[in-house]
Amino acid sequence: MENRVALVTGGAGGIGSAICMKLAESGHDIVINYHHSEDAAKLLQKTICDQFNVRCLCIQADVSSEAEVDAMVSRIEKELGGVDILINNAAVDMPNLFSLKNADEFRKVLDVNTVGAYICAKRTYRRMIDREYGRIINIASTNGINTYYPMCFDYDASKAALISLTHNLAMQCAPYVNVNAVAPGFIGTEKELEGYDEEFLKEECEKIFLKRYGKPEEVASLVNFLVSDEASYINNSVIRIDGGQAGSC
Repeated sequence: MENRVALVTGGAGGIGSAICMKLAESGHDIVINYHHSEDAAKLLQKTICDQFNVRCLCIQADVSSEAEVDAMVSRIEKELGGVDILINNAAVDMPNLFSLKNADEFRKVLDVNTVGAYICAKRTYRRMIDREYGRIINIASTNGINTYYPMCFDYDASKAALISLTHNLAMQCAPYVNVNAVAPGFIGTEKELEGYDEEFLKEECEKIFLKRYGKPEEVASLVNFLVSDEASYINNSVIRIDGGQAGSC
């Protein structure tokens, strides 16, 4: 039996790279999508190829561009056969004071975080339905449920929209494609922690019942379970992974 092919958008980042590694460890062929992080993506590709007996592609594409997504998926279909598992992880965050935000920034965040997930799902779902198997996992956030930060209201809105998209995709893709969302809380990646002062980070950590930030590998383990056959009856769900976070329960 051939390995299932997993496309991870934003696959070179902290959570994305952990997902790629975990799915490769589980025997999936991996496609690492990246936009700007070429060096990190290629290093991850080499690590996966060195450690696991799977195929691994590294493809640059802006997920908010239909043309670039189409070209990326066409290449995957040509070289690996197609996408069986889609992890919509690509995201941008442009925190700033409300008074300094502008509509162009809002559109940029929505285009990548929400529209990009829609474009990737639309381009890949038909093959999944035809093969009567597929998994789509949208990486949302507790920010899209009821944990809010005025500095990133556009990001929060995009993740709430991604959760809504999850429910509609689950209906659209039934009964052969399971569509779920994972909503991480504060995950201690380098990108997540940069730019915040120590006092803010301490206050945020105190809101978490486990009194620590999450690890990218913990998110990856949840995603790995959701794409497995053991999770075949989990569909149209939003699963928080936040350590028990005040304001998101």
